[in-house]
Amino acid sequence: MQSKPFTYLFYVQYLGFRYHGWQKQPGVKTIQEMLERSFKGWLGHGEFKLLGAGRTDAGVSCIQGAFELFSAYEEQLEGMVKGVNAFLPDDIRLLSASTIGPDFNIIQDVREKEYRYYFSFGEKPHPFSAPYVVVFPEVLDIPLIQEAAQLFEGMNDFRNFCTKPKPDAVFCREITSSSVTAFKQPESNWEIESAIYCFSVKGKGFMRNQVRLMMGTLYDLGRGKITIHELDQALKGANDVFPLSEKAPARGLVLQEVLF
Repeated sequence: MQSKPFTYLFYVQYLGFRYHGWQKQPGVKTIQEMLERSFKGWLGHGEFKLLGAGRTDAGVSCIQGAFELFSAYEEQLEGMVKGVNAFLPDDIRLLSASTIGPDFNIIQDVREKEYRYYFSFGEKPHPFSAPYVVVFPEVLDIPLIQEAAQLFEGMNDFRNFCTKPKPDAVFCREITSSSVTAFKQPESNWEIESAIYCFSVKGKGFMRNQVRLMMGTLYDLGRGKITIHELDQALKGANDVFPLSEKAPARGLVLQEVLF
């Protein structure tokens, strides 16, 4: 962006429950839109562009995401995080800001991303849990789900774990870590009665809806709809290009961290 030569790296976190994802879209409220409004209010001009390290879906939250700001002017970073945060709603917060060189590419230079999906099962829970935990109605076989999650690790074919792939899509991708662990037990009377579990997955890059489709497959496996053999065959590229299961609901998904 030659017309905006001054570049800055920001880290951000947000609760995505009431937003239609990261990317700015007409007629709906998005994270990018709220950030652009707030930067314009603090900077006093609109001669800048924002580019995220990735695009989260509607309802997905973020603990430590990243985006780049391209500005036509050299900006003063001192006080900017606090200043922009004053314009942002309470469910979006900037964490840090730094100057970044022109050779930095916020998409290509990602070294690793970690996503976490929080879920439980049982009776319909207290509404306070709705923004961040998905509660499945069926009793799930957690040990089987934990065993199956490990199959995602390593280099595998994820043609059955993406939606609307491009003609030149690369389906073989490496997952450096994949696990399901008990996250916490309920501590108050409005929390979920059953234990909350966390599906954590790490890799350099993910295809569209990949993590939600991975979680949807674990859900189907845990309720007996598919077998671990079917999952193993899918990861070997034995099937045609189609989702093995439906996407898990977005609200349980969190972009935990982006590393460069």
